[in-house]
Amino acid sequence: MTMQRLTLSLPAPMLRAAEQLSARRDVSLGQVVRDVLAAELRRASAPAKTSVRTEERLLAPLRALLAADLGQARDWGNLQARLRAKGFALREAGGGLALHDWPEGRRLCKASELGHSYASLMRRFDAPFPGHAHRHLVARHLGRRDDVIEPF
Repeated sequence: MTMQRLTLSLPAPMLRAAEQLSARRDVSLGQVVRDVLAAELRRASAPAKTSVRTEERLLAPLRALLAADLGQARDWGNLQARLRAKGFALREAGGGLALHDWPEGRRLCKASELGHSYASLMRRFDAPFPGHAHRHLVARHLGRRDDVIEPF
């Protein structure tokens, strides 16, 4: 690759810091500048990460439809029954929960996007979501271990 000359003006403190960086890396100041510029060009040309958040225009109707059920459910079983009656179900999603259409199973949004995080529901029902793999969250949110098997 043919190199082109570039004249660059930098504030004195930035120049000193760049010279120190090049000395620590045992490369030329020009190489440091090329590396930084190459990294910035890669970052700028990479596709932007899209949010996993559901669009607000889709969330508002779901919040309105499910607000009473999410707010009045007595326990996990009651909540799932209420949701299924309206064609929805909660499922584990990482360290939280997601709302899916039922019985098809398409993910619609996170429970927290409806205003009810897994932690808040767990505290309200004083129990973890049945079968949720992240059992360590019980200790964090309920203040007890959930991996101890009780004798009969």
